[in-house]
Amino acid sequence: MARATLPSVVDTQPFNKKKVAVASRQWMLLDLKGESIVLEIDKYSIMHRVGIHARDLRILDPLLSYPSTILGRERAIVLNLEHIKAVITAEEVFLRDPTNENVIPIVEELCRRLPMKRDIHNNNEPNGIESLKLRIPSKSRLSQDIEEEPPFEFRALEVVLEGICSYLDARTTELESAAYPALDELTSKISSRNLDRVRKLKSRMTRLTARVQKVRDELGQLLDDDDDMADLFLTRKLAGSSSPVAGSLPAHWAVGSPTIGSRISRASRASLGTYTADNDVEQLEMLLEAYFMQIDGTLNKLIALREYIDDTEDYINIQLDNHRNQLIQLELILSAGTVVMSLYAAIAGIFGMNIPYTWNTGYGYVFKWVVSLSGVLCLFIFSSILFYAHYRGLIGN
Repeated sequence: MARATLPSVVDTQPFNKKKVAVASRQWMLLDLKGESIVLEIDKYSIMHRVGIHARDLRILDPLLSYPSTILGRERAIVLNLEHIKAVITAEEVFLRDPTNENVIPIVEELCRRLPMKRDIHNNNEPNGIESLKLRIPSKSRLSQDIEEEPPFEFRALEVVLEGICSYLDARTTELESAAYPALDELTSKISSRNLDRVRKLKSRMTRLTARVQKVRDELGQLLDDDDDMADLFLTRKLAGSSSPVAGSLPAHWAVGSPTIGSRISRASRASLGTYTADNDVEQLEMLLEAYFMQIDGTLNKLIALREYIDDTEDYINIQLDNHRNQLIQLELILSAGTVVMSLYAAIAGIFGMNIPYTWNTGYGYVFKWVVSLSGVLCLFIFSSILFYAHYRGLIGN
């Protein structure tokens, strides 16, 4: 366990000395051999060791909210993607918060894939003269594999990108498995419970889409700029220096500073077997394009899910509008019936009053005729209202 401390700061007030402690952060260090160790070091020690500025390290602060970022610096790659916050150099990988359950699989994969093939071969190489004939052809094949093996920082970056893309794709699959049945259930039965369930799923989808979009935009921004991709080739910058890694680099890594040329001539140079700086950028470009396509596929799944949710909302709104129209039709029929019954009650009330009528004495009791004729009149008025509403399209068939 390594610990880095700073000198205590003395307060300017007399007879009042205090020690200001610098907050330590837990990091995991992985080296070229894939060996890991947990360190408790402060940010100043990290800055001095990997050669980055405080503003770059601030991007990795879990207490601050920064978008997904992949930055190439002189000696390191600063990487902030979802829960993975790391600093990658040509020799080491520093991971923040290694005890996180989502970071542990990344650590295991880094330990497995960071060692070079020749290191694994040297560790597993048998002893004895009788095994000499078996070692000669294997070494020839091994040298060919080493020539094609990407540098340390590319292997670490690939593991991180693979972990992030797989993580986001898994979250998308979980969301799809929960969203589609909920939407189908809401289509079959509109209820407050189903509406609230879909609302929560839509909120999850919106947040997940924003996270996937950030990672996709960062990869797309890197692919659009060859200079940014060339800055990520730390091994070439380290070649020729006094670092112990520089002496063990393959010959095609120890080239000069990258000169980004036209992409048109890449195919011809690659066909001739020359390994230039453009080929290095193309190697990283192929790596980034693979995971860009994977994260773009995840984003397309979320877009399809959002379209399905929008279609379901449109269907629900159509159903609600249909029910609303039916209620309006029912209200129109009831209003017409109320008007007719009010007219009938008014006529019956007028003739039911205890008022002497001259025609009542001469023609006998005609109240039954008044009731019958007024009923027929009200029924005719009601039928006329319904016929007019149907003719104008206010009432459906």
